[in-house]
Amino acid sequence: MTSPQDRLPQGHVAFVGAGPGDPELLTIRALRLLQAAEVVLHDALVPAEIVALAPQAQLVPVGKIGFGPSMKQDDINALIVSHAQAGARVVRLKAGDPGVFGRLDEETDAMDAAGITFTVCPGLTAATAAAAGMGLSLTRRGRNSDLRLLTGHDVKGFAEQDWRALARPGAVAGIYMGKKASRFLQGRLMMHGASPDTPVTVVANASRPDERRLAATLATLPSELDAADLNGPAVLLLGLAPRDALAVRALTQEAL
Repeated sequence: MTSPQDRLPQGHVAFVGAGPGDPELLTIRALRLLQAAEVVLHDALVPAEIVALAPQAQLVPVGKIGFGPSMKQDDINALIVSHAQAGARVVRLKAGDPGVFGRLDEETDAMDAAGITFTVCPGLTAATAAAAGMGLSLTRRGRNSDLRLLTGHDVKGFAEQDWRALARPGAVAGIYMGKKASRFLQGRLMMHGASPDTPVTVVANASRPDERRLAATLATLPSELDAADLNGPAVLLLGLAPRDALAVRALTQEAL
């Protein structure tokens, strides 16, 4: 049987997806890599319960907090390189999936430049977990034949998207880092023809014990977000409403 150390050689880096937060949603491979790690560089959004799965490792927080204190990406890259060059078995632990708005390419480019070998272990991303928690599908025959994962803002500010496609009836998108961009998103979508009644569900801390869901429409999204004062990372599910909200809407339409 292969030992944990054989799965993560010395001087090698594993980029591991921690998933949305529930430790039970970790992949078996992610768990084994954590058990083999000598150094774990982890995001601020990775819960302590998951970081604790590597009790033998040196733990190095390299968090980035939206609109808050954050370590520079170049400094993170340099830390990963230095630990790997010292011969450590390194896990770079990222919230969600490393390849979904996780700056994975920037870090793997740094490994290539330093001649360090690496592997990538994918993780469950927040939009998938948020929809699953509501018992909903992100794609549905007759409703949407595609799914978009996009960001509400990037390093340059609010992020522009293909608003015309997103405004079409039946479109579904998982919008990351969208809480503070909600009014911008609302304006762009409605400007391009989206119905004010388009459902938007905001899921904060998806899959965690403190998960919260906010059922809104495009017309009410900014005001309801302000009133709800949601804490923690959130994903906006454009085009999806919780099952109980759909039931209420159906009853209202029958009454009319």
